[in-house]
Amino acid sequence: MTVPIPLSLVVGGSGGVGAAICAALASAGNDVALTYHGNRDRAEGVAASVRQAGRQASVHQLNAGDDKAVRELLDQIATRGLDTLVYAAGPLVPQIHLSRTTPDQMRAHLLQDALGFFNLCHFAIPHLRATRGSVVAVQSAAQFRWAPADGLSVVPKAAVHAVMKGIAKEEGRYGIRANGVALGIIEAGSHTALTERGDIDADYMRAAVKNIPLRTMGQACDVAEAVVWLASERARYVTGQVIHVDGGYHL
Repeated sequence: MTVPIPLSLVVGGSGGVGAAICAALASAGNDVALTYHGNRDRAEGVAASVRQAGRQASVHQLNAGDDKAVRELLDQIATRGLDTLVYAAGPLVPQIHLSRTTPDQMRAHLLQDALGFFNLCHFAIPHLRATRGSVVAVQSAAQFRWAPADGLSVVPKAAVHAVMKGIAKEEGRYGIRANGVALGIIEAGSHTALTERGDIDADYMRAAVKNIPLRTMGQACDVAEAVVWLASERARYVTGQVIHVDGGYHL
C-alpha cells in the first residue's frame, strides 16, 4: 500500500523564516502549501525551491484575519489530508514603547496576529483530527523576557501562545499535538526589514547581543530545524511545549 506524502500548511511561508521552514519540511519529505499576504513573487520563489526538492507545492494568498477566507483555504487544501499547520506569520512590528502605542495600533496587530492564528486553528482542527496532526506556532522569546518597545509583537504572540496551549490541552484526546518555537534575534524576516527601515541600527544590535548568552544572532535554518522536529513523529509525545531558539536570551 502506498503511504501518502504528508502535507504541511505554512502560513507566512513567503517570509524569511517561513521560507526556511518550507525548505526544511520539503527536505524532510513533506509536500507544502504556503501562504503569502502581499508578495506573490516571493511566495512563488519559495514554492519553486520546494518543487526542486522533489515535493509538491501550492501558493495561496491569505489574510488570516478573514475567517471566511481561512475556512475556504483549509477546506480546499485539506481534501488530500492536512498533517501539519505551521504558523510563521505576523505583521511587521514597529519598535514602540507601550506608553506610545495607540489602541488602534494594538487592535490592528491583535486582529492580524492573535485572531488570525485562532481562525486558522479553528478551521484546521477538524482536518487535523482526521490525520492526528500537529500545530507549530512561531512565537517570540520576548514573551518570556520582556524586550522594551516590543509590545506590539509580544502581546499578540502571547495570545498565540495561549491558544497553542489550549489546543494541546483540549485536542490531545484526538491525537493533535500543539507546540511552539520562540524566536530570539534571527537574521531574516522582520529583523532584516526593520534593519533596512532604520528601526534597528548597529548600536541596538551591539546592546542586544550582550543579552544573548551565546553572543550571536540566529539564522532562519535554526528555527526551521526546530519546527520540523516538532512536526515530525520524532516528537510524537511532545505537546504544549515551546522550544526557545534564541541563543539563551530568555534565561
